[in-house]
Amino acid sequence: MNKKFPLKVGILIFDDVEVLDVAGPFEVFAVTRLNEEKRREQSSPFKVYLISETKKQIVAIGGLRLTPDVSFDDCPDLDLLIVPGGWGTRKESKNIILLNWISNQFPENTSDRLIASVCTGSSLLGKAGLLDGRDATTHWQAFDFLQKSAPKANILKNVRFTLTEPIFTSAGVSAGIDLALRLVTHFFGIDIGRATARHMEYPYPTSNKRSSLD
Repeated sequence: MNKKFPLKVGILIFDDVEVLDVAGPFEVFAVTRLNEEKRREQSSPFKVYLISETKKQIVAIGGLRLTPDVSFDDCPDLDLLIVPGGWGTRKESKNIILLNWISNQFPENTSDRLIASVCTGSSLLGKAGLLDGRDATTHWQAFDFLQKSAPKANILKNVRFTLTEPIFTSAGVSAGIDLALRLVTHFFGIDIGRATARHMEYPYPTSNKRSSLD
């Protein structure tokens, strides 16, 4: 890998965003280490930014308040953008400023930038025009929303995540942690991905099969 460390990861936030869609991937990237034996001496190879349209405080689902690090105007060039879900995606799917910003994070002439969504964040990717002809998934209760937002996408209903570069998607809530761990593996290999999961006392996602919750 020729990228310069730390890799810049942006997590988009907006009112009524799902808390774990943000906090789950944030935790994964924050606790990643390239040398587990020097965990306390070394820092993460990722630098995570919370990004919002403006720098005003965001109120997530349940009332948790989040403070963005940067706005659309002063966001640095990212290696990876995470677009979470939550009830707020219904409103943001009509926010042209936000959709254009997402679209602009993935210029056609850029081959080394990744975008990933959690839960209904995939519907924002669809509205931004990024899912045409691509595999995508979302929360099991939001397949219709994704279909309307991305009518040309290939919606997979039996997987927890899709890993077709350069746009990844995941199912709902906890599936975002699975996807983030697989992204760690994408950048640094499976040993680092597994070590990160073990530190979190979370099972490394070896299977991509969506479990039945019935």
